[in-house]
Amino acid sequence: MEIRTRTEQRKKSRPLRQLIRLWLFSMVSKLVVTAILLGYVYQLGAPSLSVPETTVIYSADGEVIGEQHEGQNRHWIPLEEMGDNILLATVAIEDRKFYDHHGFDMLRIARAAMTNVTAGSKLQGASTITQQYARNLYLTHDKTWVRKLNEAMYALRLEMHYTKEEILEGYLNTIYYGHGAYGIEAAANFYFGKPASELSVAEAAMLAGIPKGPGLYSPHNNPTQASGRQAIVLKAMLDTESITQAEYARASGEVVKPEAFSDFQGKRTAPYFQDAVQTFLEEELEMDAAAIHSSGLEIHTTLDQEQQRLAEDWIEKEMAGPYDLQVAFVAMDPRTGYVKAMVGGRDYQESSFNRATQARRQAGSTMKPLLYYAALEEGFRPNTQFKIEATDFVYDDGRKTYSPKNFNDRYAEDNVTMMQALAVSDNIYAMKTHFLLGFDTLVNTVKRFGIESPVSPVPSLALGAADVSVIEMTNAYSPFANGGYGVKPTLVTRVVDRNGNELYRAENEPSRVIDPAYAFLMTDMMHGMFEMGLNDPRSGTAVTGRSLIHLLNRPIAGKSGSTTHDSWMIGYTPQLLTGVWIGNDKQLSNLPSSNEWGLYSKRIWAQFMREALEDELILPFEQPPNVVGVDINPLNGKLATDSCPIQRTSYFLQGTEPTEYCTDHQEGREPGKKAAEPDEEPSSFIDRFFKWFD
Repeated sequence: MEIRTRTEQRKKSRPLRQLIRLWLFSMVSKLVVTAILLGYVYQLGAPSLSVPETTVIYSADGEVIGEQHEGQNRHWIPLEEMGDNILLATVAIEDRKFYDHHGFDMLRIARAAMTNVTAGSKLQGASTITQQYARNLYLTHDKTWVRKLNEAMYALRLEMHYTKEEILEGYLNTIYYGHGAYGIEAAANFYFGKPASELSVAEAAMLAGIPKGPGLYSPHNNPTQASGRQAIVLKAMLDTESITQAEYARASGEVVKPEAFSDFQGKRTAPYFQDAVQTFLEEELEMDAAAIHSSGLEIHTTLDQEQQRLAEDWIEKEMAGPYDLQVAFVAMDPRTGYVKAMVGGRDYQESSFNRATQARRQAGSTMKPLLYYAALEEGFRPNTQFKIEATDFVYDDGRKTYSPKNFNDRYAEDNVTMMQALAVSDNIYAMKTHFLLGFDTLVNTVKRFGIESPVSPVPSLALGAADVSVIEMTNAYSPFANGGYGVKPTLVTRVVDRNGNELYRAENEPSRVIDPAYAFLMTDMMHGMFEMGLNDPRSGTAVTGRSLIHLLNRPIAGKSGSTTHDSWMIGYTPQLLTGVWIGNDKQLSNLPSSNEWGLYSKRIWAQFMREALEDELILPFEQPPNVVGVDINPLNGKLATDSCPIQRTSYFLQGTEPTEYCTDHQEGREPGKKAAEPDEEPSSFIDRFFKWFD
């Protein structure tokens, strides 16, 4: 009886023991599986925290002038630069137990599940900051179980390998705040025009409430809903003791007003310049275009915002007429090649084609200074004379003829010096020089001055029949301005990656390309276009810069140029070189008269130079020691006497200055008759060679 009772008792206790064993087995299995899972997750290593970041472009003074991104404006900043207000607001509203859990808030998950089951639909989410960060980094926002499993895996990996501070920093740098702004720094700048560290409690609460529904809670789109959401965040901050009752009251009463809406186009300042920067990064540094937009680069440029503003203002003022004209403008420091301002067209929104860098147009008479520099090297002097008359030039062994004309078909019918020929832009003088030197001489000289566009050894090259870009033609004048050094147009000085590593630094070491003495002589002659004393009374031709003289108040030099469809002005001081082109894209009609048209480029150039240099030192061009200045009569190039009505101090290589005095104004001399010159110097090789031109 007793034995049977024990047997029965054992039979009755067997299911309980089996249940305990099953429970123990289940627990051990779960622990083993969990250990295996955690081990597997751990051995996967730390997941990458790399995300696309906005590339920022800076002007020369460190101001932001543009941002490049694929519609996603991002600025990664460290946690300590965010300020406490946004940290406290975000944790209070998004994940109060962030510092206590290991990626999952089980109580919050259970509470959310019960709420959703009771309601019969999903009313409440339970994702922690870690889970949201994982989703932002690696996953789409769909609601499949596969995505949720992956989210859990990534959340575990984040918690295993990164600190809470690193996770919170990453979250706040990647969360979406609407209007293309990703991350708190981009959002703070977009909505309030300030860095995240300067956000008030009320502003931080406003921004912290946006990620729940960026479209719904944007203060731009729905200010009422945004204010309601802000109140919820402030209450959460009070409940979690993130702020005091007094701070809560003060923040609740603060009127938060976002700045005017901005579309983050990123090219509001100097858009053509920014495009040229992009081209440089792609072509010269061989960076991928997509990577530039999303790598969080800091691009430091040479742009001077004040000079850029002046350029745009004067272009708008001077080109307000009805003509279908376009413009290209480049200003640079001739000592370094740093581009200070650039305009590639009248309206970037209508046409982003950059006429300063991409277009190739005929240079016109802006080519003549390069020709005359070559002539100086071959023995010409500023007072070398040729007879100016209508001339047919025969070449190619007599098989071809070239017959250039002067402006308005006017000719001195007399000898003219190089300095005067340049000042009035005489074509016959240029052509005689070109034929004497040989066509290849100018071709080689053009290359020495940094022009890379192809040019041909033809007669018309002397008159600018070569297609060049505005930036390279402008830069070709740098050696004249800086004493003989070649520089490269530079837009970017440094490129730094998101981690502060320097990827590129401009190394523009000037190299001597021309003789400084001849460069100084050319500068002196190019000042002549602004000297009324170099007008030619014999042909009735005035200097080409006569309309600008009243605008100039410092040593300056330049050369204008024109073709059927192009108007140029390039000029410089020791510290600033500027080139302006005006023309018609399609080279069609509906253009102003040549006189009016040519004034556009000149006036833009002169007004810009005057204002851009207004507060700068008036610097002289440095005279080399082997250059001497003497007073001459510019009409004949001889030493001036007290009888000469026009005198000009002109410069020569020492030993080549004139020694013969002008006798054209001797008393009793018949008009037009040459005075006796018994002590005349023997004629030079050039004079003898050109007897056939007389």
